[in-house]
Amino acid sequence: MLRSMTAFASAKGSCEGFGWAWELRSVNGRGLDMRLRVPDWIEGLELALRARMGKALTRGNVTLSLRLQSEDRGGTLALNPVQLDAVITAAIEVENLAGARGLHLAPATATDLLGLRGVLEVSSGEEDTEVLSKTLIADFNAVLAAFLDMRASEGAALEQVLSAQMDEIARLTEAAAALIEERREEMAQSFRTALARVTDNADTLDEGRIAQEIATIAVKADVTEEIDRLRAHVAAARELLSNGSPAGRKLDFLSQEFNREANTLCSKAQFAALTTIGLELKTVIDQMREQVQNVE
Repeated sequence: MLRSMTAFASAKGSCEGFGWAWELRSVNGRGLDMRLRVPDWIEGLELALRARMGKALTRGNVTLSLRLQSEDRGGTLALNPVQLDAVITAAIEVENLAGARGLHLAPATATDLLGLRGVLEVSSGEEDTEVLSKTLIADFNAVLAAFLDMRASEGAALEQVLSAQMDEIARLTEAAAALIEERREEMAQSFRTALARVTDNADTLDEGRIAQEIATIAVKADVTEEIDRLRAHVAAARELLSNGSPAGRKLDFLSQEFNREANTLCSKAQFAALTTIGLELKTVIDQMREQVQNVE
């Protein structure tokens, strides 16, 4: 089954004095780009989450966000001396700069300093962090499963659309093949008419040169190879659809090959009905390429 690169999942939970909210989303991407926004003070959490996502996904720009809030756990407050020293140093520098310009600032109080971010922290033991990390990782498994389910659901819809487009390309290819004999007769008649105009106004003719030109025109106008390649591409695309994801890159390459053959068919057509089919092919192929961009 195909999988889409577009999906979203979210969940909330609480345990060990913490409450949290997950958001996992992805959009199209050429490769796999995972961006995680999780608390860095929980040791090993980001690595574990990244490993799980890496095993489950192959393509897409994926963003994981974890908002974690501490509930009343009866923890103790602890002073961060490094952060406090940095804050005091910055405050002194600000006061010196302001004084040099004749601006006198009100003195900062201890309460002001303690209220700054990072100076006063809620301490938590290493054991609590380890338990929290395991709890979050276990909770994330359900989020990832819901996310993959949505990718699969979107992929199933994509597969139906792409299968219908393959059927249409196959139909148009066979319609083009059915026109070959009719087109050959019309081109031959056109050539005979043109040749008659030339012979009527020429004293001498080089029969060898005429035969060579006829052969050249026939080769340049032959679309048999293009039709054969279109048939082969349809078969390859259907096999990729049946095999399932990851198939996005290969389908994207095939869509470019489809487009190349359709362009060549149009340029060689010299027959109104065949030109019409070539343009219809290009329209369906462009629609297919848009859908393929969503496939993992």
